[in-house]
Amino acid sequence: MGGIYWLISKVMLFWHTVWDSILPDHRVLSTNWQWVLAIVFLVITVRVVLFPIFVKQIKSQRAMQAIQPKMKALQEKHKGDRETLQKEVMKLYQEEKVNPLMGCLPMFLQIPVFIGLLHVLRHLRPGQSEHQQTLYGWTVDEFKSAVDARLFDAPIVAKFSSSTADLIQINASSTTVKIVAAILVALMITTTYLTQRQMIKKTGWNTDPQQRMIQKFMLYGIPFFTLTSGWYFPIGVIIYWVTNNAITLAQQFWVLHKYPPPANATTTTTPLKAGGTAKVAEKPSGLAALFGRAREEAAAQRTNGRSPAKATGAKATGAKATGAKATDTGANGAPSRAPKPGAKPINPKKGGAAKRQSG
Repeated sequence: MGGIYWLISKVMLFWHTVWDSILPDHRVLSTNWQWVLAIVFLVITVRVVLFPIFVKQIKSQRAMQAIQPKMKALQEKHKGDRETLQKEVMKLYQEEKVNPLMGCLPMFLQIPVFIGLLHVLRHLRPGQSEHQQTLYGWTVDEFKSAVDARLFDAPIVAKFSSSTADLIQINASSTTVKIVAAILVALMITTTYLTQRQMIKKTGWNTDPQQRMIQKFMLYGIPFFTLTSGWYFPIGVIIYWVTNNAITLAQQFWVLHKYPPPANATTTTTPLKAGGTAKVAEKPSGLAALFGRAREEAAAQRTNGRSPAKATGAKATGAKATGAKATDTGANGAPSRAPKPGAKPINPKKGGAAKRQSG
């Protein structure tokens, strides 16, 4: 990892030199903006380099969403036969030229950068030997300047969990550090949640239970992780994370409009009457879905409660509709009377007519 630490240091030092030549060499609002902007532009540099891969990631996600109907068909066809299912799924990936690993590649590539910055900022602490100070391409002056760099009077190398002894060494106030760190952690949690919500809001919740569980974990689990990990992150690392989330929101907004999800990822198909065509409608959510279902149920109850005559527009016939007594008709259309109680069955052979015999 030494090469990663060296590369991260060089990018930070480059941007610090750029902003040091532009901004005055003193604190503004108790902040050394040269170092803060060096971290911000470290993020921008990484995102610019990874942007083509980010676009491929979105295209890969769209391709995966487009083949979901075929995936479900294979799962139903080979239910219980996992080996055959895996072979057929790999065959489908090859036919459709889909790489499921591409969706995670940008995140994996950013992990070494994040770890590298975390290590470099933890390395920036007073009391280091000159050899330690000049590791990863730093000069002694640059090292001391970074250790003393502040955001609203909170050192960027300090943490929410920093001990009083550590803060005394860098001449920092525990209250100031905790307030600044808490605000940044809140921003980190919020932006992390919004990046996940933005994607789910556009693509909708997955119908597969396992995929839906993953979406819920991404939406709620990762922000919770940032809450707990923000306790140990230096302020400079939290600046990196918040900036990275802000850029991700902007990139996703652009990409989701340029490469919208396929129709089967955001819509449902509702069958119409015979001879009609399928109507595609967006999935309602929230209160809209609740009131929509209530209206459908009410309409169904009204329809089921109508008589056949009302439903077709024709007049009702029968005993209840006319108010007349119901009569049965015989074979010749004439009314037939019901036999009296105790009467013997009618013998149709005698005289060809139905005669009654009293008991």
